[in-house]
Amino acid sequence: MTSTAESVPDEAQSRAVCVSRVVPASVGQVWQHLISPAGTQALLGAGAQLGSKGESWHSDDGPRGVVRSYHPLEQVRVSWHADDDDPASLVDVQIRAEGEGTRIELVHEHATDPGLQSRWDDALDRFTSGLG
Repeated sequence: MTSTAESVPDEAQSRAVCVSRVVPASVGQVWQHLISPAGTQALLGAGAQLGSKGESWHSDDGPRGVVRSYHPLEQVRVSWHADDDDPASLVDVQIRAEGEGTRIELVHEHATDPGLQSRWDDALDRFTSGLG
């Protein structure tokens, strides 16, 4: 498995947190894990469940949002609110075949909390370890 992480400032002086991993699993296997309770919770937090586009999600520890885009075997995008006072941001998860494995790329756009880099790195580690 390979990984990369970087923070990239955008034009509006917001931050985008980017993390990715390449795993030795098929796109189908990664997608099934992503939409499973264990995979969703590994990324978004305990209690989180993904629904269809337009459906709300929330985790037991506070973060919540709405599914903004849902493209099977390709991408899920959710709005992200860490708490009631946190400005809206977006988390985009894309998967695609790469070599004999699959690249999982997570981008948190307009990330205001510097701790999000570590949060998403840890989340992808939990997610990929669940692929077994």
